[in-house]
Amino acid sequence: MAASVGLGSPAQAQQPTIPIIVKDTTSFYWQIVLAGARKAGQDLGVKVPELGAQSEADINGQIAILENAVSSKPAAIVISPTQRAALGKPIDEAAKSVKVIGIDSAADSKAFTSFLTTDNVQGGRIAADGLAAAIAAKYGKPEGEVALITHLPGVGSLDERAKGFKEQLAAKYPGLKLVADKVSDGTANGGLNITTDLMTAFPNLRGIFASNLIQAQGAIQAIAESKAQDKVKLVGFDSDDKLVKALKDGVMAATVVQDPYRMGYDGVKTALAASKGEKVEAFVDTGANLITGENMNGARAQELLNPKVK
Repeated sequence: MAASVGLGSPAQAQQPTIPIIVKDTTSFYWQIVLAGARKAGQDLGVKVPELGAQSEADINGQIAILENAVSSKPAAIVISPTQRAALGKPIDEAAKSVKVIGIDSAADSKAFTSFLTTDNVQGGRIAADGLAAAIAAKYGKPEGEVALITHLPGVGSLDERAKGFKEQLAAKYPGLKLVADKVSDGTANGGLNITTDLMTAFPNLRGIFASNLIQAQGAIQAIAESKAQDKVKLVGFDSDDKLVKALKDGVMAATVVQDPYRMGYDGVKTALAASKGEKVEAFVDTGANLITGENMNGARAQELLNPKVK
């Protein structure tokens, strides 16, 4: 009997490990993803190490984290690639020895066993509809100058949002003219400066789509400081306390909200099934919803705006 002391129970020994690697462990959005993954680990009896860099711009950091995770021989890995091109080969390499489930953002790899994400092209279309509606409510028609702010270059999910936004403007709103398509430096301060510059360069600007949480935060600050919310309608993407307050206060017209909790939960659930050799869907759309000042107190909106992170 003494020989087995310290080895843990057989149940612990058999517990599979499925690390989840997010883009940035400090951001509220990724904390929601991690909370979903954690809950799946508890429900399914899986160890889920929560891994990720400190910034979405730390591409090499994420590659190193992925390589270390693979070397620990887990049952499977769940990852949201920080950058489409740079993560392609590392994911191909990882998938030679372990099943890799992608969430949220694409990579230049065909090696994902399953990929769970918001249809980001559709998310961009929803944003265009939301911006057109806000401009029409203020100005009578969906007409005038609008701008787009993207967080960082070369990020799969953001490129797709931009594509959907531009396609929807062209297809449905010929009166809306995209006068600026700006790429930020990955900081809220970048979004603040770009928005301030846009309002100066285009005094007739009627709308902005800031295509992720951090750029929306920067744009909110610029619009609030200039007291321009009545004139410039802002649509963001994702949510946190700042965005919820901006919706309430009317500084932001709408935000497109994903279901990051489901991404984390179903990512781990899918990874476990794949690790057992079960058949899993190659692509799962986890959904996107437009939240406005008008609908933000509804039950579904509240579930998406106030997910249980702890």
